[in-house]
Amino acid sequence: MAEVTAGYEDPISSRSRIIAAAVRLTCADGWSKVTMGRLATDAGVSRQTVYNAVGSRDDLAEAMVLTESAKFIFEIVEGFESHPDDLLPAIHAAVENTLVLAEGNELLRAVVSATHGADTELLPLLTTHSEPLLGTLLVVVQDRVDRYEIDLEPERIAAVIDLVVRSALSHVMQPTATPRETADSISWLVARVLGLADDRAASRS
Repeated sequence: MAEVTAGYEDPISSRSRIIAAAVRLTCADGWSKVTMGRLATDAGVSRQTVYNAVGSRDDLAEAMVLTESAKFIFEIVEGFESHPDDLLPAIHAAVENTLVLAEGNELLRAVVSATHGADTELLPLLTTHSEPLLGTLLVVVQDRVDRYEIDLEPERIAAVIDLVVRSALSHVMQPTATPRETADSISWLVARVLGLADDRAASRS
């Protein structure tokens, strides 16, 4: 087996460290203060490694948001797996899990609360330019929903999934109630669309 060359930097490990450093710096000081030089120092890599691993600053911003979204995807999957035989409680759990995580997510709060200058640069990645994030979430939820028997045309199911995901994202960005109350409301809407009994969408204890 060939020996590892001295000074070799694993690109996958470096990328993870760089993205983690970017999240830390953004939460601490705001995105506008995150420079490639400062990022290299914090991550313990060379500046060239930063560019090689993540590309431009815009690429870094997108990678940061998508990497952080993996935490939310895990919670969504957990919600569905906790109710493998009943779609409505699964959706309720997935939505509530997501909103609970959002309440304590430092990066999300840093992005949403930014109100001036370049700090708002990350906000479009969660709103007007959220296609990569939205697309990933739709695929994940569609994959889980496909495991349930639903008496509805595929295009209608896709429309329901789109409604749930967009509604949940809206409440992630601007919550108007507790996670459970929001999950109750979204579950009630799904129950109405699917023709299920209203009491199945009632609040979970």
